[in-house]
Amino acid sequence: METLAYEADIEYRQLGRIERGEINTSILSLLKISEALGIEVYTLFQFAANVGK
Repeated sequence: METLAYEADIEYRQLGRIERGEINTSILSLLKISEALGIEVYTLFQFAANVGK
C-alpha cells in the first residue's frame, strides 16, 4: 500500500482512509490510484459494486 500511495502521489494515511471507506475522495484521486494500479478508473467502480455479493 505504501508503494501505491507513492506511485499515486497520495498520502499513505489518506489512501488507507479511502480504502476503508472512512472518507470520500475526488475523481482525480481515483484516477491517480487507477493509473498507479495500471487499470481503468471504471474498474474501481466495478469492483466496489461487487464487494459483498
